[in-house]
Amino acid sequence: MTSLLFNPSDYDPRHFDAETRRLLRATIDWFEQRGKRTLVEKFHAKEFHADFLEFAAKENLFATLLTPAADAKGDPDKRWDTARVAALSEILGFYGLSYWYPWQVTILGLGPVWQSANPAARERAAKLLADGGVCAFGLSEKDHGADIYATDMVLTPDGQGGYRATGGKYYIGNGNVAGVVSVFGRIDGVDGPDGYVFFVADSRHENYHLVKNVVPSQIFVSEFRLEDYPVTADDILHTGPAAFDAALNTVNVGKFNLCFGGIGIAEHAFYEAITHAHNRILYGNPVTDFPHVRAQFVDAYARLVASKLFCDRAVDYFRSANPDDRRYLLFNPVTKMKATTEAEKIIALLTEVVAAKSFEADTYLTVAATDIRGLPKLEGTVAVNLALILKFMPNYLFAPTEYPPVPTRHDAADDEFLFRQGPARGLGKVQFHDWREAYRTFVHVPNVERFALQAEGLAELLMTAPPSAEQQQDLDFLLTLGELFTLVVYGQLILEQAELTGVDPLVLDQIFDTFVRDFSGYAVALHGKPSTTLPQQQWAVGQIRKPVVDAERFAHVWSQVENLSGAYEMRP
Repeated sequence: MTSLLFNPSDYDPRHFDAETRRLLRATIDWFEQRGKRTLVEKFHAKEFHADFLEFAAKENLFATLLTPAADAKGDPDKRWDTARVAALSEILGFYGLSYWYPWQVTILGLGPVWQSANPAARERAAKLLADGGVCAFGLSEKDHGADIYATDMVLTPDGQGGYRATGGKYYIGNGNVAGVVSVFGRIDGVDGPDGYVFFVADSRHENYHLVKNVVPSQIFVSEFRLEDYPVTADDILHTGPAAFDAALNTVNVGKFNLCFGGIGIAEHAFYEAITHAHNRILYGNPVTDFPHVRAQFVDAYARLVASKLFCDRAVDYFRSANPDDRRYLLFNPVTKMKATTEAEKIIALLTEVVAAKSFEADTYLTVAATDIRGLPKLEGTVAVNLALILKFMPNYLFAPTEYPPVPTRHDAADDEFLFRQGPARGLGKVQFHDWREAYRTFVHVPNVERFALQAEGLAELLMTAPPSAEQQQDLDFLLTLGELFTLVVYGQLILEQAELTGVDPLVLDQIFDTFVRDFSGYAVALHGKPSTTLPQQQWAVGQIRKPVVDAERFAHVWSQVENLSGAYEMRP
């Protein structure tokens, strides 16, 4: 394996059907013909991405990739296929968050619609997409964030079988142009979950009032208010507890795309950084001759390849999910929390190398350094997703069960289960196959073996010195424990994907070099927590390991990084 990085110059997703390949290639060509100068100038000018939305409408990009087969009216190219959704998410991230974001919030806006049994609302959304429109997800509010228990969007019965909606929403992407805005609220006078409701609004309606863009950016993240907005039966998507479930299940579907957006951003930044550094001479030598620079590039490359391996494998679990196999519910917050924070680390390493270059107005690195900070904070913070991940830890580590093997899923199938996930509860009952199997397969790789010992150590900690009742209420303690557990899950899917795709074992060894160091770092952090007991402190000290050092392996991986210099440069 020379590189797993996306490169627009030779991208050929031959595993997809002809129309999917055409759409992905057309998207790349549109950005490349438009050029880097236009890309960065529009970013700094904070110019709304109307030209991209016009392109997407012309190519039926969103309509083809985001319309489920059930609503496609027989069009064989339309389906909800997570593999190609992920592919476009990576491409759009590669050219900037400003282009990934309207796609992402359209996905979120469609979630409650495609989960609904309301035929009028579904037909309306399908037609909107076919006409080139976009969608929005009206969940969060200025005073409550995404706390849906406390919504102030109130629907009052109008006496004619409908409602009038009044209230505000905040931080709503596409809220300035969306023809379908899925809005969460509550029915006046109905207490508790029975009062929840999801309905459709239209930003073009006279009772829909756009207040402002709440971010100083190229994207439009709106604040809007509905004032006496008419809501009929054709607009109602969900009521009662089903509305609550629709909100959480929509986030389950939507937040998966954040990892691929971050991967795309990091890939483009990597090309620009290595090309600049490898061709820059300081003190008579290329910058990349300095050992610390090589170490930073190799670390960034290993983390980037690891992220791609994990997220690509997670696609297979998403597409193979069913009522009896909900393992994706763990892998999803790991992609959201771990892959996006890894993208932040990668950009930090790259900007550390190129230094002042990453502040210049004509570089993509400046765009990347700004954009990458947003992904870990969208669709639930790192803390929220770590807390979610911990719910799965007992069954994952200690109660494995048998499942049929999950194959690579590039088939042209409609992932219809994602829109009938059912009640958003019972996470602690989800079971997993034996995580140790993947580690045993690669025990011959030195740092996989070393990290596997640390993973076993985590299981030992939970058996011999588990969190006390007080510690189970201490989120600061639990979040660090969650970081340790997340690394075990992350490593498992990386190894599964490595086996399926034949990843270079030396690259894999370098990836787990980073994991051994990371696990050691989190163990030190756990040791220092105020509530850590003496047995837990002793365990933490025992988990501090040095990776297996191999100069030849490092040189081998460095040669792959070095070969990326000049491999891609965006057209000017």
